[in-house]
Amino acid sequence: MECRATYRFTRDRHEPGRSCTHLGRIIGLALLLVLSTSACSIRKLAVNSVAGALGDLGTSFGKDDDPELVGEALPFALKTIEGLLDESPTNRNLLLAATSGFTQYAYGWLELEAERVELEDYAGAEVLRGRALGLYLRARDYGLRALALKQADIEARLLADPATAVGPRLRDDVEALFWVGAAWGSAIALALDQPEIVVDLPAARGLLEAAMAADAQWQHGTVLEAMIGLEALPAELGGSVERAREHFERSKTLTGGQRAGTYVTWATQVAVPQQDRALFTSMLESALAVDLDRLPEERLANRLAQRRAAWLLERVDEYFFDDGTTP
Repeated sequence: MECRATYRFTRDRHEPGRSCTHLGRIIGLALLLVLSTSACSIRKLAVNSVAGALGDLGTSFGKDDDPELVGEALPFALKTIEGLLDESPTNRNLLLAATSGFTQYAYGWLELEAERVELEDYAGAEVLRGRALGLYLRARDYGLRALALKQADIEARLLADPATAVGPRLRDDVEALFWVGAAWGSAIALALDQPEIVVDLPAARGLLEAAMAADAQWQHGTVLEAMIGLEALPAELGGSVERAREHFERSKTLTGGQRAGTYVTWATQVAVPQQDRALFTSMLESALAVDLDRLPEERLANRLAQRRAAWLLERVDEYFFDDGTTP
């Protein structure tokens, strides 16, 4: 399931290439404030004073054009956020930053690397996927804590009746709904051999559908891209190719066709199951044709999606068989 959309690394308030430097300053200030105070209440005040700035961590690198630089910066930043959460465990900004940050790191730097090295090092790819699964579940748990601050019974209601679980206090909280649904759905996609995780698919769907109902255009169609993968599931799992196509067309209209991940999702989740080699190739070529400067705040997400498109094109014969056998 491609709920593991190429998640959007949203607006950085600085020029491309400067986001990591800015982040380092914020983290340095956070550590200085925490380490230089002794009283618990003062430490919490210090944490809360920088939480707003750190709260955008998971979506602060959008304009950066250097995935390696961002990938190297994220682990330290995420562990810093976890340390701050020890001091302020109910800080919603930090909880959402942990949810989005761990989800994005697991997908953009662990899953995609596993896909890239799988042919040469299958065991290493499995290790990377195992790490990604653990981080998705960690992200989900932080996100559920954030949701519970507005609706205490949200987890129980999601597991009991996902369609009606989201109450009025969460109904418009598209950011929280999306990131928890994305983390949960991505974990499920990596754990199809673990029924105790897969059984929660309706909960992940319920969150993503609630996010789409709140604002389908949020972050240039991030929700729509996730929904394409969700609806591409078999009908017995609640999927519908027709609905997936509606989301696909709506996403293209919204972004002017400048979201590379939308094409990659359609190629992998629709073209491959249908064994349509021509569609697969054309979608990936469309992804590679996306102009990174047309949507500057999507530059990093588009760069990662284009890298994946290039890998997939190089391996097209692994996904399609001309002799009629099933891949």
